[in-house]
Amino acid sequence: RLADRPVSPYAPLRDLVRPYILRRLKTDKSIIVDLPDKTEVKAFCPLGRRQAALYAQAVEDLGRQLEAADGMQRRGLVLAFLMRLKQICNHPAQLSGDAAVPAGNGNALAALSKRSGKSMRLITMLEEVLATGEKALIFTQFRQMGHLLTAMIQNELDCETLFLHGGTPANKRQHLIDRFQAHDGGVPFFVLSLKAGGLGLNL
Repeated sequence: RLADRPVSPYAPLRDLVRPYILRRLKTDKSIIVDLPDKTEVKAFCPLGRRQAALYAQAVEDLGRQLEAADGMQRRGLVLAFLMRLKQICNHPAQLSGDAAVPAGNGNALAALSKRSGKSMRLITMLEEVLATGEKALIFTQFRQMGHLLTAMIQNELDCETLFLHGGTPANKRQHLIDRFQAHDGGVPFFVLSLKAGGLGLNL
């Protein structure tokens, strides 16, 4: 029954601010009429040889450890290995912790990009974006991977690429956004970490 439901202590505050707050939803066409429908295209890319070997080894390690675990320990193992598998799929260097960007070494960067099927597929997609004069936002869950992606894109496509992450100073964030949005063409590619760029930015 309605009378049995607990009353939220925030209800009076919510009633006070409701006339002054407008919640905008992408699905509400009466509010946002100029947005096109979202189109999702799945891009499949094979693992590189090193990636495939690391992935198979990780799955084998997980199976072996699960046999000796139980309860919450099993759940923790699965979550930890899911993160490890994500890192392998991004780039082998991320798993090994050796994802430092080679300073001023284009050949080393080119070799790094070829060690990841995902990185190679991304470069191909960005080549198409560049050829049509469009721009692209590239999101990554990992800050370390963002630095590596930025360096690889700049090296492979010979164009400046911006990167915004949680450690980017507040006074620099708007400058990066302005450069990406510049009317004279601006910078074509913008790498963003999910936490820093996934919410609250109008790009």
